[in-house]
Amino acid sequence: MELMVLLNALVTRLLFVLHSLIGVWRVTAAKKEPKYWLLALLNLLLCLETGLTLKFKQGRGYKWFSPAIFLYLICTVPSLWLLEIHHGTQYCSNEPGAVQVNVSNQDFNQSRDSSHGSEGTDHHIIQTAKVFVNQLSTICETVWTLALHQTFLLLLVVGRWLLPIGVEITRDQLSQLLLMFVGTAADILEFASETLDIEDVRKNYALINAILAVWTWSMLQFPLDLAVQHIGCKPTASTRRIPSLLLCRYSAELWNIGVSLFIQDGPFFIVRSILMGHFRIFNQMLVFFTAKNILVVTLQLYRLAVITLDFRATILQKSRKGEVGCCPCEPYEASTHAVADQDTEMKEVVAFPPKEESQAPSEHQ
Repeated sequence: MELMVLLNALVTRLLFVLHSLIGVWRVTAAKKEPKYWLLALLNLLLCLETGLTLKFKQGRGYKWFSPAIFLYLICTVPSLWLLEIHHGTQYCSNEPGAVQVNVSNQDFNQSRDSSHGSEGTDHHIIQTAKVFVNQLSTICETVWTLALHQTFLLLLVVGRWLLPIGVEITRDQLSQLLLMFVGTAADILEFASETLDIEDVRKNYALINAILAVWTWSMLQFPLDLAVQHIGCKPTASTRRIPSLLLCRYSAELWNIGVSLFIQDGPFFIVRSILMGHFRIFNQMLVFFTAKNILVVTLQLYRLAVITLDFRATILQKSRKGEVGCCPCEPYEASTHAVADQDTEMKEVVAFPPKEESQAPSEHQ
């Protein structure tokens, strides 16, 4: 089992590094400046994290936070920013790219036949790799950028699945987290591709930066595991305040609501509203997803109201029973204490019978 943990930890981080290097390669090819290869140095942070995790955690994850996912974001997001801002990604027709790929395929077949008939296997592999790289280089830059976006989000989900989990999170919680990440990744990809593909947006440099900033902000939810883990608390003096008790009992639900309102659907709704209200940009998909964001935000606020009312009813019920000092962190904690108190009272009754009954024999004597 330890060997599998070590293998999963190393393979997942290797995939992160390879994908990050592909993004740096595309930035260097688009900018045509070798200095952008310096972005590859960011992967040293991921290598350092790998060594520390293997030494101190035996390859397993941490509680509530994944440093590997966070560092993967740091290594990859700058490359995607530069590719989106680069003017070469603004105007690119897919038809010339398709013609170039067909020509490269023909060259690939010719190179394979010539190397097979005259030279050895090593030369054949080298020629095949060169032709394959040249073929990839002829693909339109917008296709490359979209492919990097898609693989980036997919690798975040798959990587979180492959990374060894810590002792604080269970397999059931991990499965819930992965299902949430799949839906989140789809919404984020749709937001970035749908808004940045608008021609009027591409003409506004400040608007591109604002959209990318919101996109980056939404990506910060992936390293966190708070959506499926409850914050444990004990009935101490600091946890007897109403906000602390509410956070103690509904930590996972409140985190989901906060992510939707302040990290994902809320900012997405603000950006789309600005596009339609201020810049007068309208299309069918933009209107539909704006309505979808409004609906999600409304439902999250409704869910918050339901949680607050349920918590208030629980507090009132406990106050009537004289259990105000008890921390309602678990729904059945109070009932458990009540049963324990009843058992204690029964034991005391059996051990110490009433005084009247004990004195009765002495009077007859």
